[in-house]
Amino acid sequence: MATVTLAHPDDFDGWRTGLRGLVQAGVAPADVVWQVAGEGGDLLGGAAAPAPTSAAFSVPKAYLEVARRVICHRDPERFALLHELLVRVRETPGLMADTADRLVHRVAALDKSVRHDVHKMRAFVRFREVPDEAGERFAAWFEPDHHIVRLNAPFFVRRFTAMRWSILTPDACAHWDLNSLDYTPGATRADAPGGDPLEATWTTYYASIFNPARLKVKAMTSEMPKKYWKNLPEAALVPGLIAGATARMTTMIEASDGGGSLDELRAEASACTRCPLYAPATQTVFGEGPADAALMFVGEQPGDQEDLAGHPFVGPAGQMFNRALGEAGIDRAKAYVTNAVKHFKFEQRGKRRIHAKPMTPEIDACRWWLDRERTALKPRVTVALGATAARALTGKTVTISKTRGVPQTLADGSELWITVHPSFLLRIEDPVAAAAEYARFVDDLRLIRERAGV
Repeated sequence: MATVTLAHPDDFDGWRTGLRGLVQAGVAPADVVWQVAGEGGDLLGGAAAPAPTSAAFSVPKAYLEVARRVICHRDPERFALLHELLVRVRETPGLMADTADRLVHRVAALDKSVRHDVHKMRAFVRFREVPDEAGERFAAWFEPDHHIVRLNAPFFVRRFTAMRWSILTPDACAHWDLNSLDYTPGATRADAPGGDPLEATWTTYYASIFNPARLKVKAMTSEMPKKYWKNLPEAALVPGLIAGATARMTTMIEASDGGGSLDELRAEASACTRCPLYAPATQTVFGEGPADAALMFVGEQPGDQEDLAGHPFVGPAGQMFNRALGEAGIDRAKAYVTNAVKHFKFEQRGKRRIHAKPMTPEIDACRWWLDRERTALKPRVTVALGATAARALTGKTVTISKTRGVPQTLADGSELWITVHPSFLLRIEDPVAAAAEYARFVDDLRLIRERAGV
């Protein structure tokens, strides 16, 4: 028996080096004992595995991508399974794509479980302020299902580059000091910080964006399993929000019946702080158009020029939109034009502000305004320009290619049509393809005009 000892449970580099030597020496997976330093050894006292040679050793990229994650799984057989899979992949190129294969299927299940755990960690880590002698610092406690701290830590470095932080878990801890990423042994829940003043602000925001009309308890607990609740400050609010959902929905319905005119909504939205996007933006960019418009267009969000001007669709995409409307026979002055998100989200690059796609929480927070616009307007036909607008109007992810050109029915019984956003046309580099897509967009608008009767 050959023995390979790894530095830690997710020691990918050590595993990769050991596996290379085993495969080059022709050692069968059944003749190898994999162990982690400090977790006991081989009772049979096997010899150390052969060291790899300098000979070329080709490994499929798809295999390595999966292996890097599967190494993090807690299944003690993961090393042997990956060894066996590599032997077979070298014999049968393309095996990784055969999902019906027993071994490929099992490894894929381990991979899926790790990817799910990675996603949960990114979603449910909550930092709390714990200042030290060097100044501002933040720490978080998380209990992953697998050994994913090292795999996931670079994501948090990219997301919180300018913040000193530590993520504590029972297996390992990651620490970022603005310059380097370090790891230490696991910690206990008692080592993690308690609440801080920022949590009051966060819980207030969470409660304000909770929409009882869209409450789906099973879906919510599936996405936010109860095992994570004890580490989430907003979780303490969930039972009360669920219990009061019916009463709050009734209040919302009553309020919407007299929800105010579009001018009143525009004035109210000018002070909107429902999501963090209001802070860097110049101003709220609300919808514009006649209060009796039969046709309503919904885009994604204002761009740089819209943010400065305070009007929707006035930049390059707006000019493309206006031209297409004209060719389709639609008078923009008689339509209502707005966006799913009312503040400009961007990344600052030097003096330029580069468009950044709004995330689901931002879309959901701003749906409050979009729903009230539609309630006040009561359009005969609503048009979603792009996937973000479609999600805001339907509450779910929409594939444009599958829904384009087919009328949908909204909850109030009115029609919804989905097409591309004009900015999509601007991004097409091939002139022939751009002209074809523009013509198709105009055709969409002509059909919509006929359905709206404008």
